[in-house]
Amino acid sequence: MSVLTKLASSLGRRDEVPNQELAIQIVAANDIAAIKELVENLNNKNKDIHNDCIKVLYETGERKPELISAYAKNFIALLDSKNNRLQWGAMTALSSIAGENPKAIYPALAKIVAVADAGTVITKDHCVKALIKLCGVKQYAADAFTLLLEQILNSPPNQMPTYAEGAMPFVNDNNRAAFIKTLSSRLGDIESDTKRKRVEKVLAKISGKK
Repeated sequence: MSVLTKLASSLGRRDEVPNQELAIQIVAANDIAAIKELVENLNNKNKDIHNDCIKVLYETGERKPELISAYAKNFIALLDSKNNRLQWGAMTALSSIAGENPKAIYPALAKIVAVADAGTVITKDHCVKALIKLCGVKQYAADAFTLLLEQILNSPPNQMPTYAEGAMPFVNDNNRAAFIKTLSSRLGDIESDTKRKRVEKVLAKISGKK
């Protein structure tokens, strides 16, 4: 039976529960064939089907990234889609596999960042998550952290504390000064006292490191 019959749209559902349940089933069964079929239908002419496919794929990736990591190039190609759901869905998938398949993600960083810069908050969030994972990969860490600083510098004020907290574990003697400078330059942009205190807490911890 085709996995497409289990998609929300195929079942006449308007909610995402069937897609989430399908992802759980795929993970439990390590269903590589289902993953392959879903990827093949990311360009299905039926918008509902390809939207459901990307949903199931990134839900699968969030639970077990190795199941979708081989399809990094497919997700990177979708970043050019004019369908916003496919674009941010692809970015979500990429963020889940960045730690699993960094060699495939790294060469596409310029494209990933450009799409995030012009994209939705969800797209930006998952770009940052991908960069944070790459910061944990030794050969890509320096470049990824530089790009991460740029994202923090240009991020919406409401997102900045989360980005700063995510970057904090990767601050070292080589990038600490730039990190402190970037965060300090944005403090005045944060209207929320709670969010500003979160950034100030990050600054205090980083400044206190020896």
